[in-house]
Formats: sequence, structure tokens, C-alpha cells
Amino acid sequence: MRCLVTGGAGFIGSNLVDALLARGDDVVVLDDLSTGRRENLEDAIAAGATLVEQDIRDGGAVAATVREAEPEAVFHLAAQIDVRKSVADPAFDASINVGGTANVLEGARAAGVQRVVFSSTGGAIYGEGDGQRLPLGEDAPIAPMSAYGQSKFAGEGYLALYERLHGLSSVALRLGNVYGPRQDPLGEAGVIAIFCGTQTRDYIYVGDVVAAMLSAAAATASGPINIGTGVETDVLELARQLGDLGEADGFKPEFAPPRAGEVQRISIDPARAGRDLDWKPKVELEQGLQLTLESL
Repeated sequence: MRCLVTGGAGFIGSNLVDALLARGDDVVVLDDLSTGRRENLEDAIAAGATLVEQDIRDGGAVAATVREAEPEAVFHLAAQIDVRKSVADPAFDASINVGGTANVLEGARAAGVQRVVFSSTGGAIYGEGDGQRLPLGEDAPIAPMSAYGQSKFAGEGYLALYERLHGLSSVALRLGNVYGPRQDPLGEAGVIAIFCGTQTRDYIYVGDVVAAMLSAAAATASGPINIGTGVETDVLELARQLGDLGEADGFKPEFAPPRAGEVQRISIDPARAGRDLDWKPKVELEQGLQLTLESL
């Protein structure tokens, strides 16, 4: 299958690119390398992947890339992913996550792409989970506490619009807090490296997320689908497991104040993914953390 992966030089995207190549797909990566890393794609490029350095805010350039790549499936992962930055500059966040997504969808429509898989968020789109019955299903109220969560929800709306008006088949995967090899500890995805207070999160291993994306591309399901474990894990427990696995005697996490836009508690229900994508998470947290540490 011919595939285009936006944001393919990033943490999740580069793992997806490797999986696509491993099964024999032709892959074009679109990434402006503002947060993605070229070194994440060294093996992929050697194996035949093509990297196009491009900003998804440039609609004409995006349309040309999609047209030239002639993909059967587009995996749209390129995004502004820092919750803190979205709070400080919501217009910048929207220019990428809303405007950029519209550009990708328009390019896909014009090129006759068969399927679009959109990377959304389950950790930020529902808002605060405290006081609600966790894990949350896709029918839970949408109440983001950051511009990032709101922009991802807007992106989902554009997917629905393009499906309604143009018949463009698409699905939005609401990801839990993803961790694993190539994770950037400085970015929003660095969920195993940053401790703020005693929040809980739904930690999902990147290999499981990649498997969900591959299943989503082959399926016909549309709308939002949670990709998580349904398990609420306290960051103190996460710190304890990391300390034990790293054999760090006396390891003590350094706590920082809660940050604007971030929720205290969240976990998401993956039941629909099981029904409609024939997917379920396979990697337990301890195993995933061990694989992550071994990759460093």
C-alpha cells in the first residue's frame, strides 16, 4: 500500500513509518522537522522511505505532495502537541492543528485518497476526569481545558465534514498518553519523564498505538475511537516502577506545580476499538517501561 505519514519524523510517527515499511508499504513522510527528528528516520530512509520537509500550514505545498505521492492512505499525525504552548498561544496552536488539518484533508480529497487516519487526543479532549466515572467512553462530554484539546476536537469536526460532503473515509483515534522508544522528554509526549503533582493518566505503549493505526487504516469505522488501556495510573506508581526497573536505589521524583491546561485524572475506555478495529492493548506498563529504558 502507498502511504503518506504527516509528522512521520516524530515519536509516534517514526514508529509508524517503521511498521509500514516492515510490512512492505511505500511510504512518504511529510514533516517540517520543527519537533520531529531526521535521525528518527535514518533507517526508514535507508529502507526506501521518502522525506519531504514541509509545513502543513502551506496548503498549496501539501496538496502538491499528496498529489505526487498518490497515497491510498494518509496518516495525519503532524500537530502542535504542547499543551503549555497551546495555552500561551492558542492562535498558533489552531493554525497548525485546525488549519493544517484542513489542508491535509483538502489535499487528500483532491488526490482521491481512500482513507485518512487522524491522530487525536483522549488525554486532553474530554477535560477533567475527576468527578466522572472513569474510564471515559467516546460519548463522554467534550470539555477541553486547553487550546490543544479544543483544536484536536475541531480537527475531528473537519474529518466529519469531509466525510459528509465529499465521502472521504476517515477515523479519529483519541490516543491516551503515549510512551515508548524515541519519546522526547521535553515535549508534551514526554509523559514518563515529567512529574507534576499526583495526577493519573492512561499510559499506552507506542507499539500498541501503531497497531491501532494500522488496523484503523484497514477498517471502515468512522468518527472518534479511544486508543488507551482503560487503566488509570498514578504518576507516583509510574515513578516507582521506573525506579525499580532502572535499579535506582533511593530514587525520588522531583515534583513541579500543576500546569495550566492539564487535567488531574483521566483514563479512556477502548471498548469501541475492540469492537470496530479488532484491537486491544497488549503491552503491560512494566513491560513497556522496560522496553523504553532499553532503547535509551
